[in-house]
Amino acid sequence: MGKPDSNNAEPRWGRSRRRAVAWFLARWSMVGAIWTGFIALLFLAWCAYDLPGPERLNELKRQPSVALLAADGSLLASYGDLYGDSVRLADLPPYLPAAVLATEDRRFYSHWGVDWPGVARALYVNAREGDMVQGGSTITQQVAKNLFLTPERSLHRKGQELLLALWLERTFTKDQLLELYLNRVYFGAGTYGVDAAAKKYFGRSARHVTIYQAAMLAGLLKAPSRFNPFNDRDLARSRAELVVRNMVAAGALTQAEASAISESSAPSMAAAASNQIGQHFADWVIDQVSSYVGYADQDLVVQTTLDPALQKQAEQTLTHVLAEQGPAMKASQGALVTMRPDGAVMAMVGGTDYRGSQFNRATQALRQPGSAFKAFVYLAAFENGYVPGNLFVDGPIRVGKWSPGNYEDRYYGKVTLRDAFARSMNSVAVQLSERVGRGKVIDTAHRLGITESLDNNPAIALGVSETTLLEMT
Repeated sequence: MGKPDSNNAEPRWGRSRRRAVAWFLARWSMVGAIWTGFIALLFLAWCAYDLPGPERLNELKRQPSVALLAADGSLLASYGDLYGDSVRLADLPPYLPAAVLATEDRRFYSHWGVDWPGVARALYVNAREGDMVQGGSTITQQVAKNLFLTPERSLHRKGQELLLALWLERTFTKDQLLELYLNRVYFGAGTYGVDAAAKKYFGRSARHVTIYQAAMLAGLLKAPSRFNPFNDRDLARSRAELVVRNMVAAGALTQAEASAISESSAPSMAAAASNQIGQHFADWVIDQVSSYVGYADQDLVVQTTLDPALQKQAEQTLTHVLAEQGPAMKASQGALVTMRPDGAVMAMVGGTDYRGSQFNRATQALRQPGSAFKAFVYLAAFENGYVPGNLFVDGPIRVGKWSPGNYEDRYYGKVTLRDAFARSMNSVAVQLSERVGRGKVIDTAHRLGITESLDNNPAIALGVSETTLLEMT
């Protein structure tokens, strides 16, 4: 027999070394896998230890809301967390959930709660940008977070979100999960759920929104405050157009349909729904609600007497008057109150720009009513025996060290109370107040609704004590 070729034969020590290395790697790989599994189990146990129970599904994590309605039933304003009707997926126009899915979770119906390709994509984009610019959460994970968890950003909460997402996927159908999401997610401006948002922004139910409105609602979900059409309509429009493009990419719309939507004008939001009228009035009403109902642990609907058409006319009129006459009178602000004879407020303007100033000049500003106060003087006199035909002398008078004057220092001599009231004669009003008694004049004013304290001095007849426009009206 010949000797083996030394060039082809592998030394025995080489084969042994390779086997030893392979065994070493296999052994420590197994050890690593065991420890990795053990640590993963510990992590899952840590996350599951205080995992919220399923009973949280029926809890609403919000404060009761108060909705103010105008006299015609339209929404004037809302305060607190506002929920609309719970809508079924079948009741919504198909393009509304399609807009949400195209923007928030395109593979919703194919993944099992966690979209690993989406997570990987988000990690890559965030690493490339060096910032958290994209999220990888699915709608199921968002349902888990919104219904069961806090907004805290931590590994513990993320682990709980993953476990809850898996449980939700096993417990509910995809359609049920999407319904839960649409009825509970926050849409900005204090609204939770797509129906409340549609009513708040567009004055209609989510069942009747247009495609453009559906796109605008879907666009809110990423950043409700930033894309709120009340705060920045242009930004909300650009976001809605991005959602429309996403719908085309997802196959929910054709390019022709998208072009027709983009070329159409943005939806017009009703003034009452967008809180553009009567905001000072709304604040005034909400401050009084607790005095009527006390502490409320349920949603309230308050019917007011405000007439939207009259309110709009009042705001426009005040703005017009100030623009024309304000410079000459050195006035930059004003107020207006319109009432029915029974005291119902039909219009109230507390200033020309609510966003610039929430100070309500109709209810909060103390001003001297001037000659308008003379009505109380004459009423007190008539209730105490005087009649319109009584004669007084209109001329210069003095009460102590004080001497009132008439307008342009013009006096009319002997006049009836009827003529004195019609011409707003200061001297006669002061004489009448002094004869009847200032205390009776003050009592009359308080009885008719003036709540401010009134100074008991001769000048009270000329309206020098301050009160509000609302009380004088």
